[in-house]
Amino acid sequence: MPSLLLLTDYDHACLAGTHGPATQMAMSILVRMLPVYGASSLLDISAAHIDSTVYMGEATMEFAEKLAALGAKVRVPSTLNVSGVDEHGWKEWDVPADHAAKAHRQMMAYQAMGTIPTWTCAPYQTEHRPVLGQQIASGESNAICFFNSVIGARTERYPDLLDICCAITGRAPATGLHLTENRAGNLLLRLERIPRRLQEDDAFYPVLGHLIGRLAPNKIPVIEGLEVTPTEDQHKAVCAGAASSGAVALYHMVGITPEAPTRNAAFQGRAPEQTIVVTLDTLATARAELSTCQGDRLDMVVLGSPHLSVDEFRKLALIVAGRQKHPDVAFLVTCSRAVRDIADSAGLLDAYRAFGGRITVDTCPLTTPMLPGSIKHLMTNSAKYAYYSPGLLNTQIAYGRLEDCVTSAVAGRILRDDTLWNA
Repeated sequence: MPSLLLLTDYDHACLAGTHGPATQMAMSILVRMLPVYGASSLLDISAAHIDSTVYMGEATMEFAEKLAALGAKVRVPSTLNVSGVDEHGWKEWDVPADHAAKAHRQMMAYQAMGTIPTWTCAPYQTEHRPVLGQQIASGESNAICFFNSVIGARTERYPDLLDICCAITGRAPATGLHLTENRAGNLLLRLERIPRRLQEDDAFYPVLGHLIGRLAPNKIPVIEGLEVTPTEDQHKAVCAGAASSGAVALYHMVGITPEAPTRNAAFQGRAPEQTIVVTLDTLATARAELSTCQGDRLDMVVLGSPHLSVDEFRKLALIVAGRQKHPDVAFLVTCSRAVRDIADSAGLLDAYRAFGGRITVDTCPLTTPMLPGSIKHLMTNSAKYAYYSPGLLNTQIAYGRLEDCVTSAVAGRILRDDTLWNA
């Protein structure tokens, strides 16, 4: 742990209150956190993504309102993660009025700081996406993983409340994944004999992400052996799975992700500390871990963790066209308000609404108490929902392909096609 902090004139000026009381407060918190990160100095960032928007109780609301009252303004472009409430649609669900009011106050406090109200856990699918090598500060685990892995931007795993301090000061600890030498892989995951047809299916990638998180909870894995190039939404699924079952903030895919044109480049010339062979059996075991349902009862299908993209709405529209869900099964998609509006303008929601599906924007069931107590058996195509729902929502969960989710909603019970997972 460094004993001497190397602060710049700007850092000292912030601490002295030269740039106002809010910046002084933010910088004092950052400086106190430097030893925790094992850092002796700060570096400049040019963008941020703020996860502190999630309402976790009066303390998080009061923290935001304190900063806003002190006149806080972000120094760099800063997108906002999901909020604690769908501010226009919360009355359609079982959200307590008191929760909605306080979550909305927290939303307004962050907007008052000059942030960009994207309200999404997939900010990398907006126009505010960072670029290769850009130094940023991000909260939200899947976003951190996507920024680092798929784009090659640079951020550490910033917790709620510290992310907004980075955004207000434009500074972050000069340590960890901000530095090139710390971005080398140290674990090789070698895929062997994984059928190409499975690799081409969307359902493969949440399972792969879940497995990566299990095998590399605190390491930087290098994945070798993929025969196809994942789409952006498939990378999104990997990131969400890996950052939920583990603490993966960066992975490299050989020949695919920007810092891994070769295995040697991914490891920065070093030998892997460990090599693990991943087979179809390994993946099948990981897939089984994502389901806790006993029997075939189904109360709700929930999609959108991370938030659905326009391309995912396009796929969903094709699958639900001409069909209608069972009256006893609810069907929910979560996304940002921007994606909903784009999908609506493109006519992608007509078939979905006719199917009987509903949409919640800017939040999700994992961050707002919206589901009635009668919802006990969920189905999803998201590894993140599958991982967190049993603990956070007190539900049983079934993981399946998008097609399985729709078929099950129509039938009124859990149905899954296991063909792709059989050798």
